[in-house]
Amino acid sequence: MGYGVVKETGSKLELLSLGIVKIPGGADDHMLKLQRIFEKTIALIDGYNPDTLAIEAPFYGKNIQVMLKLGRAQGTAIAAALSRNIPVNEYSPRKIKQAITGNGNATKEQVAAMLQQLLSFKETPEFLDATDGLAVAVCHSFQKITTGRGSKISYSGWESFVKENNKRVVGVGKSQELRIKSQD
Repeated sequence: MGYGVVKETGSKLELLSLGIVKIPGGADDHMLKLQRIFEKTIALIDGYNPDTLAIEAPFYGKNIQVMLKLGRAQGTAIAAALSRNIPVNEYSPRKIKQAITGNGNATKEQVAAMLQQLLSFKETPEFLDATDGLAVAVCHSFQKITTGRGSKISYSGWESFVKENNKRVVGVGKSQELRIKSQD
């Protein structure tokens, strides 16, 4: 399970943490894996005191057993957040990719590259699961960008953001990258 923690200051995002939940070698017992996910999620919540938890919604898969295990893992992370009274928001994989890259069919590598650009970090995470977790956090943040007057605006992705903020767009590259001017 990948995770990302971001801090919002106005309309600016800052990367606080990025990583994966490591399952000890030889941990074949699925319940022990769920326990590790619960413990790590609680540790992240207690360490960063977030306002909300955003999670990727289950997606359709061909292997029923894998889907059941994934659903249990997601439910465990949700239960950890709810045990600390943290609201949970859920986004489909397509919605997350759309919000980050402008393309709902983007690859994990494209999402990771865009996140590196958006949050100005150079290090390449060991696993793309880490940037997947970060993408969910950034997607959630994009859904509730705040205006200077404090009102909430919801964007469904880059297209709606650009339409409402065309004076802030500096350029669009072939890889569907957008550079945004700061409103400072």
